[in-house]
Parts: sequence; C-alpha cells; structure tokens
Amino acid sequence: MIELRAPISGTVVEQNISGFEGIKSLDNSPNLFTIADLTRVWVLCDVYENDLAEVRLGDTAEIRLNAYPDKTYHGKVADISRVLDPATRSAKVRIVLPNRDGSLRPGMFAVATLRSRKSQSRLVIPSTALIRLQDKDWVFRKEGPQRFRRVEVRTSGGIADGRQPIQDGLKAGEEIVTNALEFSSAVAEQGK
Repeated sequence: MIELRAPISGTVVEQNISGFEGIKSLDNSPNLFTIADLTRVWVLCDVYENDLAEVRLGDTAEIRLNAYPDKTYHGKVADISRVLDPATRSAKVRIVLPNRDGSLRPGMFAVATLRSRKSQSRLVIPSTALIRLQDKDWVFRKEGPQRFRRVEVRTSGGIADGRQPIQDGLKAGEEIVTNALEFSSAVAEQGK
C-alpha cells in the first residue's frame, strides 16, 4: 500500500476508487479523487433574458436554501454568462458565497434575490391599496374632503414586501386609500 498526499487541502467531493484496489495506468482513466476547497462556494442561477439588463458584476445577492429556510446568505455576482440557454431563454449567473462553517454543500437547492446597484425611481403603494375588478387594478384616490374616485392603475412587476410598484395611473404625492377592500365594503354598507 502506498500513501498518496494531495497537493492541496480541501474536501473530497468525488472518489472513483475504494480501498485495496489495484491501479494499472493513469492514462485515459477517470480521476481517482476530486478535491475541492469549499471555503467559498458558487451558486449558479438562471436569470431570464428580460432581467439581464438589471444584473451587473458585483451586485449583491441574498440566498435562501431549502436546507436552512430561516437563514439568509449574502454573496456577490462574480460572472454573467455571455450565452443564453435556448430552451429557457436564460443566462447562468454565478454568485460567490463565503462558506466558513462548511454548512453549504454542492448540489443544494437555492433561491437567489439579486439586488441591482442601478438606481431607479418607482412609485410604490401598499398592495392592500389595490382592488382587482373586471381584470383591472384600481385604487381609490382622494379628490377632496370626504370625496374619493376609483382610478385604474397599471402595475409593474410582482408584489414584494407588501408593496406594489405602479407603472401608470397615479402620480407621486397623490393620496389614496391604503385598504381598498375595507373602504369599498364600508362605502357599500353606507349605500344600503
């Protein structure tokens, strides 16, 4: 038996030999062992082509893992693929995370939220201010003392943290009812 020492320190992530096996030749044979340094790990994400313009090298990312649902990890975008996957119309984005305690393992499923450094002004309202009627979104805008008007709005993007971005229909500074459903119900009760 011959003892072999690895040229680097790390964790064995692949082993293609078991104890007391004979090896004839290293030519055209698979690696006996693969060793990786897992103190920093990569998270590979699929980012759809519609969202690629918002992603930049160095952007921060929040990572949540199924294995640790109550914990959030923070990393940075280290690479953005120059090629799109034709089946999904997405590009691979690589996020690098520190893994000092070794809790992150290859093959874990993760969900990443990318935080773009690009600054952009958006009008955002509480999601409770929206009411959906006839496949359209509406808010109640204050027109005067004790006077409100139902106004159609166009939303953009999804709801995040209980807030909804508004694309059209409202201007910054306009007063709206923050709970449209309660307001609508109260108005209906007064009309009876």
